[in-house]
Amino acid sequence: MSGPAQTGTVRHANKRGAARLAAVQALYQMDVAGSGVFETTAEYEAFRLGKEVDGALYREADAQWFRAILTGVVENQKTIDPVIRQALTDDWPLSRLDSTLRAILRAGVYELMKREDVPVAVIVSEYVDIAKAFYEEDEPKLVNAVLDRVSRRVRGEGRGKDAS
Repeated sequence: MSGPAQTGTVRHANKRGAARLAAVQALYQMDVAGSGVFETTAEYEAFRLGKEVDGALYREADAQWFRAILTGVVENQKTIDPVIRQALTDDWPLSRLDSTLRAILRAGVYELMKREDVPVAVIVSEYVDIAKAFYEEDEPKLVNAVLDRVSRRVRGEGRGKDAS
């Protein structure tokens, strides 16, 4: 029986979820403020992850996972953005998406492309949940659709059928 392992796994997943949310926020900040990956990583690790900021408590996050997503997106952005563009419809170019949505999609696509140790369903549901934290309208559906298309293309997994 694997009772303690299950408890550890749930906690581990919560810390990864918090790391994903923090990474999206950091990517947004870098996009809007033009700050670099090293200064942003240092700021989040020193002042945000697991800390209280302006009365809001940031959940404890897996700092290693946070760093991996942040640096992974930055290092692979030239390959990530075209993959996102292909998954978007022609009337929704990547440049038309707001910075938060771009950050969510970039982080999700990075994980789909580079973290084959994480199941597609986990990645898609985590980033859809992050989208729901920021948006109430169609954006979470867009995140779901784009990540599903990308997962079919890069991993051969997804809910729909791939025509190619």
